[in-house]
Amino acid sequence: MAAATAGLAIYLVIGLPIIVVAVSGDAAEPVTRGPFWVWLVCYAGFLVAFAATAVTGERGHRAGAAGGALLTMACGAGVVLLSGNRGVTPILLVFAAAVAAQYVSARMAVGIVAGNTVVVAAAGLWHGVSAPDLLFSTFLYAVLQVLYLFTTWAAQREQEANERLAVAHAELRSATALLAESSQSQERLRIARELHDLLGHKLSALALQLETASHRVTGPAGEDVERARLLAKELLTDVRSTVGELRSRPPELRAALETVVRELPRPRGHLTVADDVEVDEQRITVLVRCAQEIVTNAIRHADADNLWLDVRAGPDGGVLLHARDDGHGTSALQLGHGLTGLTERAEELGGSVSFDGRDGFAVEVDLPPSSMPVAAS
Repeated sequence: MAAATAGLAIYLVIGLPIIVVAVSGDAAEPVTRGPFWVWLVCYAGFLVAFAATAVTGERGHRAGAAGGALLTMACGAGVVLLSGNRGVTPILLVFAAAVAAQYVSARMAVGIVAGNTVVVAAAGLWHGVSAPDLLFSTFLYAVLQVLYLFTTWAAQREQEANERLAVAHAELRSATALLAESSQSQERLRIARELHDLLGHKLSALALQLETASHRVTGPAGEDVERARLLAKELLTDVRSTVGELRSRPPELRAALETVVRELPRPRGHLTVADDVEVDEQRITVLVRCAQEIVTNAIRHADADNLWLDVRAGPDGGVLLHARDDGHGTSALQLGHGLTGLTERAEELGGSVSFDGRDGFAVEVDLPPSSMPVAAS
């Protein structure tokens, strides 16, 4: 916003003096070479074309941005050529080069800089500028345009490198989350098997021995044996219950998703997971991979500041993942490999995915309920 305001201020400072002099009629000679209204059309057209280039470029319309950049260059050339030897109107051509460097191909941007340099030289010759001044002004504005090109390209390369790093970071975090959950699940299963195979079997044998002893012993000693038998049965029941809980405990969905969205540089992640959501290992894998792809898409394409992910139980007992960012969205959605893979993962479990690019970009993943059987002892 600050840069746009400064650019508009410079634009007005360049053109308003010429407009004021032309409208007041106090000038001893014409303020423009040719009709003033032609100059005014070029001056106003420059602002419109410049804004159109920026808007279409931000939305990813390369053809529209290219056309806007050429129109910006043409209007800027008209202003410079028709202004006479007045002021610093060639600065408008530097703005044209700057917007071209940001939104069109490198070859086209270089061509626009070359064309602008020719316009500056032609304007100096047409207005009778001395040779030293002509060379100096032509060289000065050429250097300014080239500096804008390389500065903009360096910033774009840095942004792309940061995006690739953020995407790799998100992929690494999702892999870490799935590996941690898998390791925890395997460890729970190992402990459950050890409890069942060692402690469970020995308690069963102990209960049987005490059952046999209770039939052979009478009197006070028999009562002690009976109490020991009941305690052994209770302990065996507790062990079986613990084994069943370890085998059927749902994965830690909240912790896994927090690992994916935590410490994102941009967009900032906001995660909400309802307390009643329970998933099995298949579904946690799909949800983590979906979250990874949603984060990656927001980093690469959305230009968003915030990303919200909300996980809640569905009305049919399934699970819903709703994600939304505050980026520019898209009117014509085209699914790339990542979003296509996201859809395929959900459909493999009988689920569905919907997208909405009208207000930012939103994704909703609907997975059916899972059956998490409790292992028998």
